[in-house]
Amino acid sequence: PGDYGWDTMGLSADPKTFEAMRSAELMHGRWAMLGTVGCLYPEILTKYGGGNYPVWFKAGAQIFADEGINYAENPNLIHAKSAIAVLACQVILMSFSEAYRVRGGPLGEGLDLLHPGGPLVDPLGLADDPEDFKELKVKEIKNGRLAMVAMLGFYVQAIATGKGPLDNWAEHIKDPYGVNGLTSLVATQYVPSAPTL
Repeated sequence: PGDYGWDTMGLSADPKTFEAMRSAELMHGRWAMLGTVGCLYPEILTKYGGGNYPVWFKAGAQIFADEGINYAENPNLIHAKSAIAVLACQVILMSFSEAYRVRGGPLGEGLDLLHPGGPLVDPLGLADDPEDFKELKVKEIKNGRLAMVAMLGFYVQAIATGKGPLDNWAEHIKDPYGVNGLTSLVATQYVPSAPTL
């Protein structure tokens, strides 16, 4: 899905390489879609929900502070003080989830590993109709590609301005000619540095 024949480097010439690239693109797209929401959500909660959350690119450094990271500012939910423990949990959880995806899990053998369907993956039955499923696959890859480009923009904005995407967007809306991608083209105004303890 989402293939319109544009392959100037011939990456799809070998079917095995094409399948690996397709799988990688879809996985990266899914993570990018989650990442864009994860970058925007704390900033939206801070601006409009009364929260006090750091910008996405500074959030991880909180683990090195004395109080650690508290999910939703509540130490009773998720309280993390050790980067090693967080990394270990992520590796373990991702290992199980990837093993589940690759082996098919309890959904059975012979399923499409990228779009397994079934009650655990598609509880609302959105992909029950083959035509709708085909359209959803195209929408997913297109939105994933857009999210990957959006994440690249978030990275560049963070380095160039030291602000989150919502703040950058609000400043651009106020002054579209004075605040845009070309105003910070020559030099960055912010360079991330190690936190002082």
